[in-house]
Amino acid sequence: MGANHSHKTPVFDENEDVNFDHFQILRAIGKGSFGKVCIVQKQDSKKMYAMKYMNKQQCVERNEVRNVFKELQVMQGLDHPFLVNLWYSFQDEEDMFMVVDLLLGGDLRYHLQQNVHFKEETVKHYICELALALDYLQSRYIIHRDIKPDNILLDDHGHVHITDFNIAALVNEEKQATSIAGTKPYMAPEIFHPFVNGRTGYLFAVDWWSLGITAYELLKGQRPYEIRSSTSVNEALHIFNSASINYSPGWSSGLVSLLQKLLTVSSTQRLSSLADMQGSPYLADINWDAVLEKKLTAGFIPNKGQLNCDPTFELEEMILESKPLHKKKKRLAKKLKEHRKDNSSLKNGHLQKHLDTVQKEFIIFNRERHKRNTDQAQQKCTANMEEHRKEEDDGKNNNVIKTNYTQPC
Repeated sequence: MGANHSHKTPVFDENEDVNFDHFQILRAIGKGSFGKVCIVQKQDSKKMYAMKYMNKQQCVERNEVRNVFKELQVMQGLDHPFLVNLWYSFQDEEDMFMVVDLLLGGDLRYHLQQNVHFKEETVKHYICELALALDYLQSRYIIHRDIKPDNILLDDHGHVHITDFNIAALVNEEKQATSIAGTKPYMAPEIFHPFVNGRTGYLFAVDWWSLGITAYELLKGQRPYEIRSSTSVNEALHIFNSASINYSPGWSSGLVSLLQKLLTVSSTQRLSSLADMQGSPYLADINWDAVLEKKLTAGFIPNKGQLNCDPTFELEEMILESKPLHKKKKRLAKKLKEHRKDNSSLKNGHLQKHLDTVQKEFIIFNRERHKRNTDQAQQKCTANMEEHRKEEDDGKNNNVIKTNYTQPC
């Protein structure tokens, strides 16, 4: 699947917008609800990333453009060691692209399917790392709404990273989330309530419920409730109110107590913040600073000798995909040539109007440029403050009273 093979490192202008040509496509590694993922290498820096790409026409036809834009909006402002962070976003005539951290350890769903048995200490470590990530999201008024093993990726050292923000909700004290969203087996009871009887909504506690379901599943290999995607809302609410959770006798009492408090049906009585978690006796021995700095050794290290994903993704891309990514340049060149011959070929009425809107409103992002601009602004601010202090000192030495004040950075 590789493309653009060259021994000479290309040179790109740092002020130039990053685009598809800046990357070498290496191999396909996954697909989601409305996107595919491949491993890429940035040709100038040689850094490796994961690149998610979404076909514009399919997104328009499935009414998914809003979710893509929301995910981009959310991810632009995020930077945390236990998240999958966005580096670049760009587009071309066919696709929208998101370039993010590359995590080669696979997602937790893959490892469950490989019959990996996660020990209690390993899951305890995951709980702490995920708690720090959820606390970070909460501080930015973001509800992820889809915490589950499929959306938790491992890095080479076994640390967890939350991905997939396409149904995340931005909330505040006055505006709660009200729509039914998520993956039913992991959705908290209160998410179903607004759908049933029009209650006010829900907040961050739903992600902590999902954390409890995920932790239970990692430990036992199955979820605590028999809820599936086909389960109706009323059936799910009946299960929450009537079924009892079976905790394994081999689990420590502290772990069981923590899970019980995460899986409390009442959101007001549930553990739902980092402070709540840190107050749990089960986590009293945790050095949270060491967890945040990834200084603790993970209990499960993914196999570095394999890809840790389903190998059929690459076969599908190479054989079944009608518009494979590695043939994009030739395809777009041919499309442009045809367009020049017949200018009416792109005028497809209603669909083209929507595609033009996507082209216009797509959010372009470059984390390196953003960081560079932020650093330059901070340096300028620091220089101004130093100059202001020098002027004040000179004024004092000359018995001159200054009346103008420099605004803080």
